[in-house]
Amino acid sequence: ALVFDIQDVGARYYTYLTTLVYVMEEAARHRIPVLVLDRPNPITGRYVEGPLMDSDLASFTAPHPIPVRTGMTIGEFGRMVATERHIPVSLTIVPVEGWERSRWYDETGLPWVNPSPNIRSVTQALLYAGIGLLEATNLSVGRGTDTPFEVIGAPWIEPHGLAAALNDLRLPGVSFEPLTFTPTDDVYARVACGGVRLVVTDREAIRPVTVGLSIGRVLYERYRDQFRPEGIQNLLVNRSTMWAFLRAEPLPRVLAWAEMARTSFLNRRASYLIYR
Repeated sequence: ALVFDIQDVGARYYTYLTTLVYVMEEAARHRIPVLVLDRPNPITGRYVEGPLMDSDLASFTAPHPIPVRTGMTIGEFGRMVATERHIPVSLTIVPVEGWERSRWYDETGLPWVNPSPNIRSVTQALLYAGIGLLEATNLSVGRGTDTPFEVIGAPWIEPHGLAAALNDLRLPGVSFEPLTFTPTDDVYARVACGGVRLVVTDREAIRPVTVGLSIGRVLYERYRDQFRPEGIQNLLVNRSTMWAFLRAEPLPRVLAWAEMARTSFLNRRASYLIYR
């Protein structure tokens, strides 16, 4: 048997989901049963957010037509993929005892172990579900700092104006503080960047995908000659939402495109859920 025991972070483009798909496909070919030792979704299983990937844009960071913030555990995802892809694998999900969909990881009593070097807390996992979308643009998302995904910036950003513009949006659950930082690694390594710090004021209310797209929209409006937003599509992988963004449609319209298939996904998801 092949045992899969890996901590996911609740975002579609976090590649451990794809790893599970590959594991199931190969196990089916070799007639090896798979046991998934399920783990909590660290940012809860209550909230689903963001567009579904276009089915023809599948990649290592887009394994299946699910939203950006999945609202599923990795075991629930495995059940969905095995069924919807007709993978002939003998799959057993060993459920988590005592976990409920509303529970954050730091409410479980389990020790936090970084699932990867730049996801160091529940807050960073939460913000990654939205700020990660900006990573393929010409922004720093805080890699090479002590607070990855809690800060964004670039050498051409004036921080006070950007913070004020973002705070004017009154996005629920988050505020923005101006700052200057110098990453030691990744894009703009050892280059001073102006930007903002994201402060989560209510993690139940914040919608990180909305936050990521809103930051992108404000940057596109203020820094049209410097900001290169096209890379958002690398992880968004939804043409309707991206085209609306690049056409500079009003932000509510962009967000409406992003959530268009949410209800149909929730109906699809229902039969694969393990936890209440």
